[in-house]
Amino acid sequence: MNAEQHTPAKKEIWFAAKKYGYGWGRPTRWQGWLVILVYAVLAGAGIAYVMPSKGPVYFSTYLLALTVVLIAICAWKGEPARWRWGGK
Repeated sequence: MNAEQHTPAKKEIWFAAKKYGYGWGRPTRWQGWLVILVYAVLAGAGIAYVMPSKGPVYFSTYLLALTVVLIAICAWKGEPARWRWGGK
């Protein structure tokens, strides 16, 4: 075995950190764009199906759950979240 087999794999970043503020900006890989697309489609489906049939309280709960999942994925596959003031 050589040394390359023992080194841990580099984490693939799907979401880059924002330059200013807290959180993540645009996706950096196609997987990140796919996550955003799925989030948007599911939010749209909620507007079309959940809102008319169940009402705004259920829709708000649905959208909150989707957003929690999105934030969890960003935290898992994105750069570490911290407050940034610009620069490097």
